[in-house]
Amino acid sequence: MGWSRFLALLICLCVPWSVAQASEWRFSDVERIVALSDIHGAYDPLVVTLQNAGVIDKDLAWTGGNTHLVITGDLVDRGAESRRVMDLVMRLESEAPKAGGRVHLTLGNHEVMNIIGDLRYVADAEYAAFAEDESATEREAWYRKYRERQPDDADEAAVRAAFDDKAPPGYFGHRRAFEPDGTYGKWLLAKPFIIVINEFAFVHGGMPPYVADHGLAGVNTRLKADLFSYLAARSELESAEVLSPVDRFKELPSILSGVIDAGGFDDALVGKAQAALEHKDSPLNRPSGPMWYRGSSICSNLVEGDGLDAALQRVGAERVAIGHTTTTTRHIQQRMKARVLEINTGILASVYKGIGFALIVEGDDLSVVGEAGATGLSLLAPPRRVGYESKTLDDDTLERALTHGTVIDVQDDEAGWQVVKFEVGGETVRAYFNPSPKDSEFLPELAAYRLDRILGLDMVPVTVRREIAGKHGTLQLVPETTLSERDRLAGAKWGKPTCSLEKQWRAMHVFDALIHNSARTPLSMLYYPDDWQLLLLNHEHSFGKAKSRPAYLENRELVVGDEWRTALLELNNKRLRANLGDVLDRRRLAALAKRRDALIRDSER
Repeated sequence: MGWSRFLALLICLCVPWSVAQASEWRFSDVERIVALSDIHGAYDPLVVTLQNAGVIDKDLAWTGGNTHLVITGDLVDRGAESRRVMDLVMRLESEAPKAGGRVHLTLGNHEVMNIIGDLRYVADAEYAAFAEDESATEREAWYRKYRERQPDDADEAAVRAAFDDKAPPGYFGHRRAFEPDGTYGKWLLAKPFIIVINEFAFVHGGMPPYVADHGLAGVNTRLKADLFSYLAARSELESAEVLSPVDRFKELPSILSGVIDAGGFDDALVGKAQAALEHKDSPLNRPSGPMWYRGSSICSNLVEGDGLDAALQRVGAERVAIGHTTTTTRHIQQRMKARVLEINTGILASVYKGIGFALIVEGDDLSVVGEAGATGLSLLAPPRRVGYESKTLDDDTLERALTHGTVIDVQDDEAGWQVVKFEVGGETVRAYFNPSPKDSEFLPELAAYRLDRILGLDMVPVTVRREIAGKHGTLQLVPETTLSERDRLAGAKWGKPTCSLEKQWRAMHVFDALIHNSARTPLSMLYYPDDWQLLLLNHEHSFGKAKSRPAYLENRELVVGDEWRTALLELNNKRLRANLGDVLDRRRLAALAKRRDALIRDSER
């Protein structure tokens, strides 16, 4: 970016502070909302979905009247027709107000990535759409600059191939269009990260603590300030030829660290390098930011619910519609007691295997319109999947399979556990068998699983009563690949936690206090390697008759928040007897009820 464009950037810097008033982020008394997300260049499915939602006609003209159309980010990347998608949304944005409607786009992580030059998901076809916007002369000039930065003895053909790989045809036209004074960059830089319409918040990823901390205005202004600060720093670094437009975002840490460490650069330039380097830790680029956060779509209500409520209250909303994480059913889902609406249904079928769906909000009525043409479809609840990594099998299916399915293998593992294998839907499922007397009234592992499902904790794997080889007992699902808390404490470095470990442990502590689990150890705490979702095993020493806490929790402060309090209040004695009366005797049920009441009292302090 040259100095003329940097001056244009400085002008752009003033725009959000002068025109992005609260009236652009909050809207009330809207009669009809149509919301969808994560288009990813899927132009034709988007058009059909909008037509079925009554927003556009066969000629692609706005017919939504006073409807507010909301797209919660990710128009771009992966799909071939991102440019056509943006052009359509931009045109509808100008047409809708003439009929009393509005079009809103909240920035997704992929819009931000394109703006800052993080291009790892841009498809070659997306670049190709900009091929006419760059000349052969321009490409050759950038190649010469690229060549100058390579070793003198580098093979020319290899250098040219590397350049063409990093900058396919259309690359420079694409980059120019996403700069702050470019057609799409200027348009996107005026967009917010979160808006509120009536009782609904709309955001790309989710509602992390960052939203609760900063509120509607704080999120929109702080993140925009971070974005402009980075763009200004990178502009100066490119003008000084420290950086090139061909440099990929992931390469910048090594390049900029070299500038900082090498010496010979003036203090101002080093400061810009440091500012650009620190940008990687901004919520714009981290799971803690509202464009990347997945806690609202993955974590259980007892882990995430209080944080969600705090964020919703801070922005003045009762519900939130989010994209980013593709729904497991490829249909619009509602979770966390319908406070979260997941609207990313994987419309780019070539990548996500879904189709277009739009959420329709009319007063208190929620419905779904599909790309296939059906209207008035119901919202779905996401299937429970705890203890097994399958993308297709849910816990209800697995529970039926473990209860009635045909055993294909039984053997002892190295630890002496009896492992039973089933084939379910073409997949092999493993479960541990724990023998117990026939018609036993005390099956603590099964009681823990049932109680988990009643509460909505989602930490105890599927467990059923079953007879294996003439013996009675319980079967519990066992994931193929996990690490234990002992592994984590020893320094295992797998994935990144989607749900705060601290929040998960707090929920576990309340659960263990409720069931009086006296044998919780690091080996009975397992995690999925990809996202550190907590699984709880070994409840054989639970559900005793003690009314106190287990020893390991005696000196620990339990966090019994509003969501836990509500769940415990709903866990009345009738419900306990109905769900646990065949696996816990009356004295154990009575002790469980007393511990429940004690936790409720704790929540009132």
